[in-house]
Amino acid sequence: MSDNTKKLGVVALVAMVISSSIGSGIFGISTDMAASASPGAAIIAWLIVGIGILMLCLSFTNLIAKRPDLSGVFSYAQAGFGPFGGFISGWGYWLSAWLGNVAFATMMMSAIGYFVPPLKGGQNLLSIIIASVILWFMCFLVNKGIEGAAVINVIITICKLVPLFIFAVIAIIFFKADMFTANFWGTASGNFEVKDVFSQIQNTMMVLMWVFVGIEGAAMMADRAETKSVAAKSTVLGLVGLLIIYILVSLLPYGLMDRATIVEFGQPSMAYILKELVGPWGAVLINLGLIISIFGCWLSWTMLPAETTLLMAKQNLLPKKFGEVNSANSPTYSLVFMTILTQLFIFTLLFTEKAYNFAYSLCTAAIFVSWILVTMYQVKLSYQNKETTQFLIGLLGCIFFVWAIYASGLGYFLLCFTVYILGIYFYAKARKEIGCEKVFNKKELIIAGLIVLGALIAIYLLVTGQIAM
Repeated sequence: MSDNTKKLGVVALVAMVISSSIGSGIFGISTDMAASASPGAAIIAWLIVGIGILMLCLSFTNLIAKRPDLSGVFSYAQAGFGPFGGFISGWGYWLSAWLGNVAFATMMMSAIGYFVPPLKGGQNLLSIIIASVILWFMCFLVNKGIEGAAVINVIITICKLVPLFIFAVIAIIFFKADMFTANFWGTASGNFEVKDVFSQIQNTMMVLMWVFVGIEGAAMMADRAETKSVAAKSTVLGLVGLLIIYILVSLLPYGLMDRATIVEFGQPSMAYILKELVGPWGAVLINLGLIISIFGCWLSWTMLPAETTLLMAKQNLLPKKFGEVNSANSPTYSLVFMTILTQLFIFTLLFTEKAYNFAYSLCTAAIFVSWILVTMYQVKLSYQNKETTQFLIGLLGCIFFVWAIYASGLGYFLLCFTVYILGIYFYAKARKEIGCEKVFNKKELIIAGLIVLGALIAIYLLVTGQIAM
């Protein structure tokens, strides 16, 4: 097979961005948003998050153009802050991906449970067994060849957008402006009150950031794109498409029924909203779309972390074993290692009451590490090149993500540090493989110490019930 046939174009990469971002979150976003914010607060929240994610995407496009020699999200952190910085970014990205797969497993079983009652709830033994079979099938599929899986991903992306489009069209037809504007700000007085509205905005952060996880997909696969400019263009186009879809799906329900009614719906709430509007076939359509959506997202998030650990091993940030590939050029060891960890976490669904929320909260918190390091490198590189506009883009991105971490809850962010302890062991082993006598400098030792301290604090918060599972 020639190199040209292996390269991915704009369509494949945009599909990667959209498919890896649109998973289970969009199908339940109506209830999550209605429970947290009024229509007015939701609009402001989307504006803030849209600007923040745009800064991230613009940082990616600039860095791809300025540093075409770099590939993968973690490579920017490595270039700006050394090998340990690259490891921290890459490990966070990898952790985020497979934790997201755990969330997908739970929601997919719940959706299938709509048609097969014994699977209802998605956390019983039968659900775990079926989810495990799908998990290992994903591993097998990607192990056969990443480019081949990407072609399937394009098809799945088209299939998943059809029910979303139908929902949006029907919702627009039934939309009532007076219902949308009733108690627009969700305050006792009915007027805009800064403290109250800002509190609502903060409460939406975790779910809004969750639905954007995967936006960096095209950049992550940049070395498999036809050109670096194709990867950059795909990232921005993917963001525009996602914003349009997310805003329509999350805001239109406010004009269909009151917030209290939306909040009472089960998940996926979109299915029950459409069922109220057009009858049972609406719920069937949405649940089928959800199953297809999760399949595509699960596939993407099996591809991306495997690519991450492969590239990290090539940069000597992980042991060489993670960089071994088979005849299809897929990193078998990385895939199996990740799948085993995912499998272990899926087993815990039998004992965790809110497994889906817990998994996606950890997934989102983990990706913050990679995102903020990208914007920090954007600031550093732009300052060195004396590019004021690019500097401001990176600075705004940094400010946004620091605030997003605070607003989303520090507990989940700290809990991710527990898995970093295992990663630090692998990092030290990799550095010793290439003959590094001194693995950490003084600054890196301090950072490693803070990670361990953060992990201990998180364990305490978890044991004392201050972090909900």
